[in-house]
Amino acid sequence: MKTALITGINGMDGSHLADFLLEKNYKVYGVERRSSTKNRTNTKHLEDKIIFLQGDLTDQNSLLRCLKESNPDEVYNLAAQSFVGESWNTPEHTSEVTGLGVLRMLEAIREFNPKIKFYQASSSEMFGRMVENPANEDTPFYPRSPYGVSKLYGHWITKNYRESYNMFACSGILFNHESERRGIEFVTRKISDGVAKIKLGIKDHISLGNLDSKRDWGYAPDYVEAMWLMLQQDTPNDFVIATGNTYSIKDFLNAAFNHVGISEWESYIKQDPRFMRPAEVDVLRGDYSQAKAILGWEPKTTFQELVTKMVNNDLKLLQNA
Repeated sequence: MKTALITGINGMDGSHLADFLLEKNYKVYGVERRSSTKNRTNTKHLEDKIIFLQGDLTDQNSLLRCLKESNPDEVYNLAAQSFVGESWNTPEHTSEVTGLGVLRMLEAIREFNPKIKFYQASSSEMFGRMVENPANEDTPFYPRSPYGVSKLYGHWITKNYRESYNMFACSGILFNHESERRGIEFVTRKISDGVAKIKLGIKDHISLGNLDSKRDWGYAPDYVEAMWLMLQQDTPNDFVIATGNTYSIKDFLNAAFNHVGISEWESYIKQDPRFMRPAEVDVLRGDYSQAKAILGWEPKTTFQELVTKMVNNDLKLLQNA
């Protein structure tokens, strides 16, 4: 039986990855930060199936302790200050967690057992103002937010440790991926939750920022499989994980509202300057051909299926509240 340690266990990706690894008969340890009230909304169903450890990417000793307690074969670093918009408000904190946190975990692994396989959650936000469309593993980076810059540090330090210390360390450059477990502050969940509330008569509008930005949206459970596949290879490498298709925020709104039978939805949307980014990323689209060729990975869930799943889940949550 293999053992995995997952940081960011209570997040969307962490909880889906834990589900996936348990099906593969892994022993799973999840790292969560110490807090007075634990947020286990996404992991409540896992409380008797995995072991929770307390650790923080800003504290290397705590990471080393988590490694000693779990003695993992694989480490998946999914923890981050992951909200792009917030990174302008807290750029130093974002850099500490999302950037330097990767270095601390790599150093802890190097000290404890450099044979551990390491996965770093890189991000399409590193491409930012896309130099090539679609972007692949060789496309130059051009991040447009403190979050994107921090992710780029994490990406390069992972590559540096791989080459400097011969560690099995790789990065998945994941494009936008969502699920029913996405946090409410993210635009996709804000839309699915808002549409459900409008349909049920609880709310009369959704406040959003730029409606024209385009993203390559996939389904998180599909993407955690790609993370696992990367660590099953004989040699470490970095992979773009994407669908190759782009849709705008307007497209997401159109799909969500149409699903609940509302075709004329424009009057339900209010654009709020507070949600506009200082430097906008207009479009992100990925080329996953290397992942298809080497990992045998392809996305399984369509954009429409993703939106439908999210809206149906929020309708169910509200109706059962």
